Amino acid sequence: MNTQEVANKVVELTRKQAWKEALDTLYSKDIVSVEARAMESGSPESRGIDAVRAKTDWWVNNMQVHSAKVSGPFVAHDRFVVQYDMDVTDKNSKKRMQLSEVGVYTVKDGKIVREEFLPYAGNEK
Repeated sequence: MNTQEVANKVVELTRKQAWKEALDTLYSKDIVSVEARAMESGSPESRGIDAVRAKTDWWVNNMQVHSAKVSGPFVAHDRFVVQYDMDVTDKNSKKRMQLSEVGVYTVKDGKIVREEFLPYAGNEK
């Protein structure tokens, strides 16, 4: 797949919240994933498909998604951007939040090799 095709598939799958299918079909085994803030492991960066699967499992197990709007993709060369606007509740604290961020993805040989998430600055209060 080329970058446009990978980007279209990411949008299709994330709109259905098919996170695991996206990981299994679109991600390199050597994926590097970077969050805006450190996760529980103490680093904002996850390396390798197993680490990214663990991060995704944490999200699925800890967040109730009420709605998710996925916009894009915006594509150029080997990169693309997808905007995510989500209404979620943390299952542990019961705190409901509206989150907005973009994912910046890099594709090599038909697979996502890097993703980085940048939150909307208005989320910081």
